[in-house]
Amino acid sequence: MSERVAEIQRHTGETDVCLRLNLDGVGQAEVATGVGFLDHMLDLFARHGRFDLLIGANGDTQVDDHHTAEDVGIVLGEAVRKALGDKQGVARYGHAYVPMDEALVRSSLDLSGRPYCIYAVAVPRAKVGAFDTELVEHFCQSLAFHALLTLHVDLIRGSNTHHILEAVFKSMALALHQASRVVRPDLPTTKGLL
Repeated sequence: MSERVAEIQRHTGETDVCLRLNLDGVGQAEVATGVGFLDHMLDLFARHGRFDLLIGANGDTQVDDHHTAEDVGIVLGEAVRKALGDKQGVARYGHAYVPMDEALVRSSLDLSGRPYCIYAVAVPRAKVGAFDTELVEHFCQSLAFHALLTLHVDLIRGSNTHHILEAVFKSMALALHQASRVVRPDLPTTKGLL
């Protein structure tokens, strides 16, 4: 099996993002986006998904964190898609329930090649520190549409916004880890293409 690694750069008038992803890593992360809460969530994502992840981003955070969160999601999605290659032998489907104290979140995904995102996570607060919590949904959409995967994220219960969002990122990481594992000799589809 060839190394499943991708390096992506994205430069716009709003952000500059460099990212390196190894799907078969050990969970090492070096993340510096300029958005503290997003850094924390991406570190958790790497550790729990056992992905090696290196991200450096500079964005127009003097405006707000929207463009940085969006573009990091885009670049991470592109890296996932590139690192998966032809998807030969992957499990394809993954799901995970993650409890975080009182919070419980479920993520389910399909490496289908058909991008879709359902994000059913109503959080009690609009901010965690200075971070706008609505940006997590936007990040998830950007990730799903650029990785070409179907993603469903559901809040089952929870009252602490930080705990809920932490469970979102951990459950997505575990689901992606499960779906991206090479477990069979063929392509898991009757169509012949994912």
